[in-house]
Amino acid sequence: MNTRVRGWWRRGRWIVLGLVLLLLVPTAGSALALRMNYAGDLQEGTLTRGKDAIWLGHAWVDGRKKDADLKAFAARIKGTGIRDLYVHAGPLEHDGTLPAARYPRAKWLIESVHRTMPGIRVQAWLGDILATEGPEGLRLENAASRAAVVGSTRQILDAGFDGVHFDLEPLHSDDEHYLSLLDDLGKLTKARKVPLSVAAHQIDPLPAAHTVVGGLTGSEKWWSQEFFGQVARRVDQIAVMSYDTWMPLEGLYGGYVAQQTSLALEVTPEDTDLLMGLPFFHEDDLGHHESAETVEAAIRGTRLGLGRTDRDRERFGVALYVDFAAEEGDWTAYREGWH
Repeated sequence: MNTRVRGWWRRGRWIVLGLVLLLLVPTAGSALALRMNYAGDLQEGTLTRGKDAIWLGHAWVDGRKKDADLKAFAARIKGTGIRDLYVHAGPLEHDGTLPAARYPRAKWLIESVHRTMPGIRVQAWLGDILATEGPEGLRLENAASRAAVVGSTRQILDAGFDGVHFDLEPLHSDDEHYLSLLDDLGKLTKARKVPLSVAAHQIDPLPAAHTVVGGLTGSEKWWSQEFFGQVARRVDQIAVMSYDTWMPLEGLYGGYVAQQTSLALEVTPEDTDLLMGLPFFHEDDLGHHESAETVEAAIRGTRLGLGRTDRDRERFGVALYVDFAAEEGDWTAYREGWH
């Protein structure tokens, strides 16, 4: 989730918090169901497939990061399953354009990664606020804006990136304009033989939860499972932002991630990479409880969901959010729990 979007989300979440809690943990029985979803044995083989990813901050393309930083990062990810780097090269302007001045050191980064980390792909992470819940932002219903986003993608690929990763929020479920944009982007990325990747909202944990919350507040947290599948069929890679869940306890959070993993696996095509997000950041507020949303719980929940739903799926991994907020314990938990 990019910085601009994260700022919006933190302001808007207070509005829906009460409803989310009402939907997810209205009774002790609901909490018990999530906790039971976190129980059980981990299946053999539910470990990295070498298709993991990490979101990287803007410092990697604006000149702040140097050769020494890249050397240290290469040592950090050596021996892990990380294959894709989502490097923040935006944000997009609200009209869909992308000033080239936002990524002056992209060439250095891409060439250095290719030289020192063979097999690692450098994808441009692009995003913006959508004008779905306020007057400001990118308007996907505007055909000219969608065309500009495609033009920005062509521009970023011309700069040498190995693919493009989009994070557009708040993106409401069943947005036909978003699907149209993905269709247009897919034509470009297929012609260039590079991956099209997106960050995805979580899936309704209860039937029509996004409709209920959206109808009462105008703000949607989840996508329908059907819409998630429609998005997944149009991209090469989809990463679930399985954090900022409002879960107050580690067992509830882990059970929720297990549920999300199963729901996503059920509708993601075999030829699309599905990645579950890991919370490599530390904040403590109403939306994200540091003691609950741990890397350990996210990995265990991911493995439980994978084992129960599609244990042998190859195009599957985890995505680490985000490099500049990660602590040593996050990296240790990732290595020990997923390898």
